[in-house]
Amino acid sequence: MTKRKRYPSVSNLRYAKIFSVLMSANQSLSLKLRKLLFIALLALICVIVVYWLAQENNPWVVPEEYKNLKNPLPASPSNLHAARDIYFDECVQCHGERGQGDGPQARSHYPLPADLTDPKLLKNVTDGEIFYQISQGRRPMPSFKNRLTPDQRWQLVLLVRSFSQPASSGSTPAAPTPSTPPAEK
Repeated sequence: MTKRKRYPSVSNLRYAKIFSVLMSANQSLSLKLRKLLFIALLALICVIVVYWLAQENNPWVVPEEYKNLKNPLPASPSNLHAARDIYFDECVQCHGERGQGDGPQARSHYPLPADLTDPKLLKNVTDGEIFYQISQGRRPMPSFKNRLTPDQRWQLVLLVRSFSQPASSGSTPAAPTPSTPPAEK
């Protein structure tokens, strides 16, 4: 058998030309192009990081229809007790046992969890806004819209409000006290 000569196809020649231009004998042009691409990529990464940081520190934007919502649940001991159970299941890891944003996982998040005991933080925030924040979440806080019922989220609003209220004798304590210790997750 005789060996047949194989000729390069037209598409292979086209790729060879492109490759030879990129890796031409003119090394300075190739080096300049690589430096330019590296600088452009670095600039793009910096822009993305700055944008991400700026978005993380923006205040919550709550739609108007939520701002005017009133909590349909009374601040009864049964609602606060139910809210405490939910809080210890879902929130205590980040917000801490007393709502001070000092839970065991708090330092691993950016931004840090809010200190719910700060009266200035909740002074100008409506119940509807707190309900929206619990429902929608915002990184690193998860959304609870699909994990909790509306009544459970409203119960948490009551509890969040109680954190910033001074404890008075004969009333429900401001800081949650679980009826049973929270289970390890």
